[in-house]
Amino acid sequence: MSEMYYWLWLNKILFAPLSAFLIAQIMKGILASIKSKKWHWDRFIEAGGMPSSHSAMVTALATASGLQYGWSSSLFTITAIFAIIVMYDAMGVRRAAGIHAKILNQMLEEMGRQDGQQNVKALRELIGHNPSEVVAGALLGVVMASVVF
Repeated sequence: MSEMYYWLWLNKILFAPLSAFLIAQIMKGILASIKSKKWHWDRFIEAGGMPSSHSAMVTALATASGLQYGWSSSLFTITAIFAIIVMYDAMGVRRAAGIHAKILNQMLEEMGRQDGQQNVKALRELIGHNPSEVVAGALLGVVMASVVF
């Protein structure tokens, strides 16, 4: 391995969240492809879906901080609060935006049928998470940080 990337292996607080994010994205793509019985390359890089890669990343960050510096450290407290905010946002604002996008897409499709224009670009609908996707991502993050440490 190149010396340039060796620092990544030594910095567990960076490596744990990055590896959790990467594994969550890979799992997301594989699970979506299995579910639809069709390969979905886009699911490997997009937000939304099972498991939440954002939740995996921030819980791995918080867990790694706690393992490295202690559960009563300021760094763990900051990263834990950050993780809660990110996960709450994924289930709240981002999920609501996805629901709104779905409704708007239905409206645009209906309007396009009425006036004969079908070339309206659809909004992305899968940008948020339901609670089970967030919990699955969070568990993955804790596991990955524990494995790294």
